[in-house]
Amino acid sequence: MITVKNISRRNFIKSIGLVSGGLILSCNFNSGSEDEKEPFVFNPKLYVQLNPDGSLILVATRSEMGQGIRTALTSVIADEMEADWSRVTVQQATGDVKFGDQNTDGSRSIRYLYESMRKVGATFKAMLITAAAKTWEVPESECTADNHFVVHTSGKKIGYGDLAEMAATLEVPKEVTLKSPENFKYIGKTLPSIDVENYANGSAVFGLDKRIADMKFVAIQRCPVTFGTVKSFDKSAALKVNGVLDVIEIPRMEKPFGALGGVAVIATNTWAAFKGKEALKVEWKFGENKDYDSEKYMEQIMANVHKKGTVQKSTGDVESAFEKAHTIVESSFEAPLLVHAPMEVPNAVAWVQGDSCEVWAPTQDPQTARTEVADYLGIAEDKVTINITFLGGGFGRKSKPDYIVEAVAVSKAIKAPVQVIWSREDDIQHSYYHTVSAQYMKASLDENGKVTGWLHRFAFPSIESTFEPGTDEPQGWETHTASNIPYDLPNMQVETGKAPAHVRIGWLRSVINIPHGFSVNVFADELAHAAGMDPLEFRLKMIGEDRLEDTDGDYKYDTARLKYVLKKAAENAEWGKTLPEGHAYGIAVQYSFLSYVASVVEVSVIQGKVKVHNVFTVIDCGTAVNKDTIKSQLEGSAVFGMSLTYYGKITAKDGAIEQSNFDSYQMLRMPEAPKIHVEIVESNERPTGVGEPGVPVIAPAIINAIFKATGKRYYSLPLSDHNLV
Repeated sequence: MITVKNISRRNFIKSIGLVSGGLILSCNFNSGSEDEKEPFVFNPKLYVQLNPDGSLILVATRSEMGQGIRTALTSVIADEMEADWSRVTVQQATGDVKFGDQNTDGSRSIRYLYESMRKVGATFKAMLITAAAKTWEVPESECTADNHFVVHTSGKKIGYGDLAEMAATLEVPKEVTLKSPENFKYIGKTLPSIDVENYANGSAVFGLDKRIADMKFVAIQRCPVTFGTVKSFDKSAALKVNGVLDVIEIPRMEKPFGALGGVAVIATNTWAAFKGKEALKVEWKFGENKDYDSEKYMEQIMANVHKKGTVQKSTGDVESAFEKAHTIVESSFEAPLLVHAPMEVPNAVAWVQGDSCEVWAPTQDPQTARTEVADYLGIAEDKVTINITFLGGGFGRKSKPDYIVEAVAVSKAIKAPVQVIWSREDDIQHSYYHTVSAQYMKASLDENGKVTGWLHRFAFPSIESTFEPGTDEPQGWETHTASNIPYDLPNMQVETGKAPAHVRIGWLRSVINIPHGFSVNVFADELAHAAGMDPLEFRLKMIGEDRLEDTDGDYKYDTARLKYVLKKAAENAEWGKTLPEGHAYGIAVQYSFLSYVASVVEVSVIQGKVKVHNVFTVIDCGTAVNKDTIKSQLEGSAVFGMSLTYYGKITAKDGAIEQSNFDSYQMLRMPEAPKIHVEIVESNERPTGVGEPGVPVIAPAIINAIFKATGKRYYSLPLSDHNLV
């Protein structure tokens, strides 16, 4: 149920950061009760204000980290209400339950808010037309809206701002008519970022930019072994550093997003804090993870996937299919720990004053941050204010507010405002890591090359281990990217194996789609080779007839859409054409975050070194709200995916992470970047995810292209382990 209400005269306007005046509409989009006897509670999540001067303000409830969400959401409202784009501004919401779900991850923002934003915009337009008709004493049918004006058939017109006060006195219409897609003015077009001027002139405030009076700067030395604690420390050398004010211990907090603990250096500037941290002498109690060795760990979990596991899904009779097979193919896959490494490291400003606290931070999940801060301080959540800055990248890391809790802990201890800043070394060595994985796959083919049996067994430390310590096996929801694959498989079994966690496990851009997209797409290519078929034709055959499947609630999984992006990516790349010597194409396809993505990658392997020349990506994400930002997201996904494929690997020895900066955890460099060609499928379906679905197809497409070029197939990442880059 989507309900719009007029709150122009309500008392809590100031609580959402708006000023009384004009027309303010709020929107609730929770599911309503089907039982009319149960009262419907209006709990608004969106707020939009039209002021008497004609300015239109959207209160943005999602965090902006370069994905263009503030622009996209605003364009939807502006389109439906026929607003002048130049009159629209955005005001960032604070973290508060009254704004609904504010967690900006999972490629959900547009998907969750699109219909609601459209209805708010259409409601604005309807009320403004009514106000104009009343002003002119004419029928509403004689009035239309156009570019921030209501226009009468006689040619006279009146601006939205001049109608705002009257419109604020009107009842909100229960039903409004939404525009037909062919009449969209902004939706589906290319719009510049609504924040482009702020980015260009430097006025956009990121977390690291924030300054408040009398603020101290803090660097924290944490135990190199996850969950280790301080045994003792010598602060004498640190206190001799010019600018260092104090050194205190921060205890470890036994919560999923609590501070890891350590020794905090408080200083008058960042440089002094960092130098003081270097001068510290700390003796640690390393704890139960002190013997963690990532190489030995991979051997253990790989052994676990080569024996019977916990059955998560079973259809048909896999063992019978294997017994009757014409051909059996078996493969094992390895993928390492990964880290987000956003350009802007974790940081937060906090000021605890008595029984209240205010925070400024680049956070993807301000409400969780608010809850964690309130819990730590033992105060009510309404005493905590979380101000969301722009984010210099997030990729899932900044939805975990441990760095915010650290700042709050130090501010409380020293009774002053502080800014905690992580170094790049802190970021890489103390993160919530994307899980390591071992996978075993087995399939049977009949004499016609049809897949008759499919077994997929995997083990990886679960994200759930962060919330429920002791969890030692992938959870059911983490198996969906393996069990809900698009292929028409009569006999299929998915199993999981044991894999206890020794570091904090979290979500990273595309989450479990990364290892599963890698293994399933490479294995499909291997099966095509075993069947003597073209990899594209083999995949289309595996997908089978056009059909709709129930895998994601009210979103039907559509195999026709999946096949279309596969064929379109191949067409754009001119699949099958003769390439230069040493060059080859690889292909991969993935359904994730309710979107359909296929990529064809052109690589060359010359003198044993891989180079990616072209990436052809096609996405079907339903209605494309802003094509420019979608294209940018897919280009970024290709580069992100290539970084993981080429270099992404976190290792541990004696419990400590061995990588520390971009010299040891490399990113793709500009000379390595390929030409990236993106096509967005024209569609009027509901919008689906964009920020993540382009990542998981890149690694398998590259691996498949390498096989085509060299005849050698690689089953582990990254390529740097094989001296290919």
